Amino acid sequence: MSQYIERYQRRKLISSYFSVVLSIALVLFLLGVLGLLVLNTKKLADHFKEQVTISVFLKDNAKPIEIDQLQKSLAMAEYTKSAEYISKEDAAEQYSEDIGENFVEFLGYNPLKNSIDVNLKADYVSPERVNEIADEITAKTYVDEVSYDKPLISLLSDNTKKISLWILVASAVFTVIAVLLINSSIRLSIYSKRFIIKTMQMVGATKKFIRRPFIWTNIKLGMLGAAVALIGLGVLLFYINKNFPELDLFQDIIVLVALFVGVFGLGVVISWASTHIATQRFLNLRTDDLYY
Repeated sequence: MSQYIERYQRRKLISSYFSVVLSIALVLFLLGVLGLLVLNTKKLADHFKEQVTISVFLKDNAKPIEIDQLQKSLAMAEYTKSAEYISKEDAAEQYSEDIGENFVEFLGYNPLKNSIDVNLKADYVSPERVNEIADEITAKTYVDEVSYDKPLISLLSDNTKKISLWILVASAVFTVIAVLLINSSIRLSIYSKRFIIKTMQMVGATKKFIRRPFIWTNIKLGMLGAAVALIGLGVLLFYINKNFPELDLFQDIIVLVALFVGVFGLGVVISWASTHIATQRFLNLRTDDLYY
């Protein structure tokens, strides 16, 4: 009978520890994901900005040497990420593939123009800067038109600031929620041992002596939960970097290490603080109050 009770208590203890580790791991993992978003908000915004294309359409009488010089000057400009020349024949072939029929045969001629597609660096993607660049290119006599999506650029510029702000707000709110959830899990695990705490106190053990094993146990659980969260975070990082290499998430190794250390440290600190507060509360309760 005593062995059965002992096995039951051991299973109950393991189950309690498992729930604490799992809750800490999940909360810290989500907190780490938010941390990655905060650190990479600008990089994500820059990635989308640099997908915006400015199409420079050339007149039919533009000379090859003029086109070549324009492409080289655009490619070397401080605001350019890439500049690609697209002939009217290539454009017609691509457009025919998109619509599923050869429109050149139907019309009898190719109405498209030679063009240069320019992708700007993220810092230059704003309505004012793009408009200045477009005016500068349009001033050339052999340029027929400069086309770009004005509403999209305005939307990107406005929403980037809003998204950054809301991610910071969400991170702050979630940090508070994370602290409360971890604190709640640890308090529940200590609540089940409240009679043991009071018994130790009644036989003369000091508060510091009683707190010490609980604090060390939960710090170890916090470290284990943080380790599990960091493993999950590392797997997520490798997955994103593999599927979206253009984001280059491993470029700032020091920042990533700081994030991992911060998540691990947060798990330890919250576990220590929550355990200290919870044990102190039960130590200060009267014996009669332990039943409520």
